[in-house]
Amino acid sequence: MKTINQLQDEIIADFSLFEDDMESKLFYLMDLGKKLSPMQADHQSPEFLVKGCMSKVWVYPNYKEGILRFEADSNTDITKGLVSLLVNIWNNRTPEEILNTDLYFIDKIGMGSMIGSQRSNGFAGMIQQMKLYATLYKDK
Repeated sequence: MKTINQLQDEIIADFSLFEDDMESKLFYLMDLGKKLSPMQADHQSPEFLVKGCMSKVWVYPNYKEGILRFEADSNTDITKGLVSLLVNIWNNRTPEEILNTDLYFIDKIGMGSMIGSQRSNGFAGMIQQMKLYATLYKDK
């Protein structure tokens, strides 16, 4: 299994192929969302909604044998792509790995200028929600 930093470096390399072409970066981000595994319908409930997102984003944690796995979905393509990045990095990790991650890829790919302030707030909400799940399972 690749390390969290190896996965972040791959994301940076993939997005760097588009240089400053923001439209291509957004299309690529939407394509990433399409590759996200389907979420069980009963997991798309209000208790798993991410707060702070203008779009609907659900993140469902599954903790087993010290490892967190995530299911995620969104009702919009861009936010689905955003949450897919986090699932890609943090799926099948220990809570400690998640909590100790420096998500440096966000600045390196120019996420802020790519998605704007409203989606940036929602993305921060996704990060916060997933780290909250990691905190809840850390000592179990």
